[in-house]
Amino acid sequence: MEGLQRYPAGSGERGISYPQDRTIAGGSRRPYLVIVSPAHRFYSALQQHDWRAMNACYHPEARFHDPVFGHLDADGVRAMWQLLLSRGTDLQLAYEVEREGEEGAVVHWEARYTFTRTGRQVVNKARTVMTLRDGLVLHQDDAFDRWRWARQALGMPGLLLGWSPAFWRKVRGQLRGALDRQRKGQ
Repeated sequence: MEGLQRYPAGSGERGISYPQDRTIAGGSRRPYLVIVSPAHRFYSALQQHDWRAMNACYHPEARFHDPVFGHLDADGVRAMWQLLLSRGTDLQLAYEVEREGEEGAVVHWEARYTFTRTGRQVVNKARTVMTLRDGLVLHQDDAFDRWRWARQALGMPGLLLGWSPAFWRKVRGQLRGALDRQRKGQ
């Protein structure tokens, strides 16, 4: 996790954290609000394993893509985070916002966790590009080395077959099935 900073959790709705007491000029203490950017709000929630707060960061018309899950709509990405964070308990995340503005953000992050299906340790280094609308994530594209992820998460099958389109169709089919079951359970 070299070069990545940890940011504190605790952001609230729409980029405003909860009031905090701070000492101001003259020694008096007054509450104030801290503006928290959408990217920081999202990744802070991920650090806290708070899929509800993460899901609140998405626009109703959100679209998501990554090398493992592929393309997901707003309901799909919300189900994905609930599935991943309710199963995995040892996620550690470090992130750094490379740049951010009203229209989007670029974030580098590193996640360390146990892949629950195999019990194998994964260190996933990724780059996220977010497009924002109304302060919410409209499009999110996560990029990382899919074959490296497969080798870590799946072991020998990932090492031998992680390059194969047929392998990824099977993996995505299994993931889509898990997402469908997650949605039905909601």
